[in-house]
Amino acid sequence: MEFDNNIPVYVQILSYLKEIIIKKELKEGDKMPSVRELAKDLKVNPNTVQRAYRELESEGLIISKRGMGSYVTDNEDMINNLRNDIAKETVISFSNRMKNMGFCKKQILEIIDYYVEGD
Repeated sequence: MEFDNNIPVYVQILSYLKEIIIKKELKEGDKMPSVRELAKDLKVNPNTVQRAYRELESEGLIISKRGMGSYVTDNEDMINNLRNDIAKETVISFSNRMKNMGFCKKQILEIIDYYVEGD
């Protein structure tokens, strides 16, 4: 993981963890990597990872069990809400940037249609 010097590292780790949760790389009820293990993998201070974990816990996305570690919530609605919130933020950011560059709604939708592959 490469870090952006303009964004606090714990915020970037928080975003990374949210993304792997909504992508189901970590599923409901899965054990989170230990703080030390993740800090070692990301080459950051364990306190930085701990801060991201505290934020996830305060948002209800992970549950810490004393002496056992942290686990992804088994509340599927909460994870779906997170997914929808991130999608909304992404679309708003994208559409605002496109509008600031002078694109109209029709042009923005045409560009999305051109680049989005899928079903």
